[in-house]
Amino acid sequence: MIPKSVFISVLTAAISCVPASSNKPCAESGSEGGSVTIFITGNELGAIKPCGCAGGQLGGLDRRGAIFDRADPAGRFILDTGTLIEGQGEQDLIKFNIVVQSFGLLGYDVVHLSEEDIQSAQELGFLEVMSSFFDVISSHSWPDVNIPRRFTKRISTEDGGVLVTAAAFNAEADQPEDIAFLFEDAEANDGDMSLGILIVRQGDAGVIEAAAEAGVDLVIVPPESDEPMLVSEPNARCMVISPGREGKYVGKVEARPNGDGLKLSFSSIPVEEDLPLEQSLVELYKSYQQLVKEAGLLEKYARFSLDDHLRYIGSRSCKLCHDYEYDRWSVKAHSDAYETLVKVGSQYDPECVICHVVGMKYDSGFVSESKTVHLKDVGCENCHGPGSEHVRSLGAFETTGPITVCTDCHTPEHSGEFAGQEDEYMKKIVHWREPVSQRKVDEREDLGQ
Repeated sequence: MIPKSVFISVLTAAISCVPASSNKPCAESGSEGGSVTIFITGNELGAIKPCGCAGGQLGGLDRRGAIFDRADPAGRFILDTGTLIEGQGEQDLIKFNIVVQSFGLLGYDVVHLSEEDIQSAQELGFLEVMSSFFDVISSHSWPDVNIPRRFTKRISTEDGGVLVTAAAFNAEADQPEDIAFLFEDAEANDGDMSLGILIVRQGDAGVIEAAAEAGVDLVIVPPESDEPMLVSEPNARCMVISPGREGKYVGKVEARPNGDGLKLSFSSIPVEEDLPLEQSLVELYKSYQQLVKEAGLLEKYARFSLDDHLRYIGSRSCKLCHDYEYDRWSVKAHSDAYETLVKVGSQYDPECVICHVVGMKYDSGFVSESKTVHLKDVGCENCHGPGSEHVRSLGAFETTGPITVCTDCHTPEHSGEFAGQEDEYMKKIVHWREPVSQRKVDEREDLGQ
């Protein structure tokens, strides 16, 4: 595992790269217009960047800034509801480092830390360093850790000012009647309007009703889908939304003066692949790739044993008897799958490599280019199973599982256009003499082959 000191040095060095406008926010800012824009993300789950193996993918921290920049920096408020990574493994903790730096570069005002986020920050010794990037709040307590429950920022507008307060509520430890206390004593100037935002881990009807009674304008509940959603009725006195997952979308709430209060409107903005990249975040992703390489995660990947003494032997071993099929396969995209990773620097990332090589889940499968070069690319044994006994017996022993089916790698996240286009995708990989009927393809899928 990479020493904690390496993470801290990388994180500390990055502070000097954070633009002045994106560093720890001031208590007050000014907007030329009369509205305030709230950008909301959450449940990053370590999705730093889409894999890029197919078009139409959403997400990427390096594109998110293009959405934030659509609003006047002095009149915007950016928050994240937490759950920055998916687990507590070594690669997850590397991602935690990168997400924290990214949020600083993107100009986040406040980040709500889940219980798992606090655990990760403690593991890496990040809590104090994080405050150089943005403020944090949390509804969770942790031994010897004191994290505030709320954060307030005043935004000046043409019509006076808006005091934005984000507070965290824990349904397991707090009572609904406690919500009012989270928002009292906010130091508003005369004539200021207040905008209260409540982040809850469990948004039941009682909590939402209590929030409305306490004058809360916006409640953010756990996600219901990848895309942010308006959960409440459009004209409800307290707007309720969910933030989405994996950074594929950004939730946007526009707050405009309306008489003595604010009128809120909600929209969901996709983080599309044609958005401009932020170069500082592109470079940060390269740092992530370097950390993954230095950690040797590819060779540490947990592997299973194969039954019946089977082994992976590589596609060239099939050529002697299947010369036609091999030659046809060798000009298809699958035969060059590993090189696509090399071109983008992801050849050391096990999350990427597993779909571009043979048998990485198993003890005789791909380990690294230097140790198992014969198992690069998506080859014969991905679809037909380990070939050692088949070759040894000159074909008398039929190949068996384990095998990889198309949808193991062509998931909605990695290949959004695959579903519904199976026939067209199949045509791209045909390397046998007789076309496989769709019926047989369906049979293979049904059998898990």
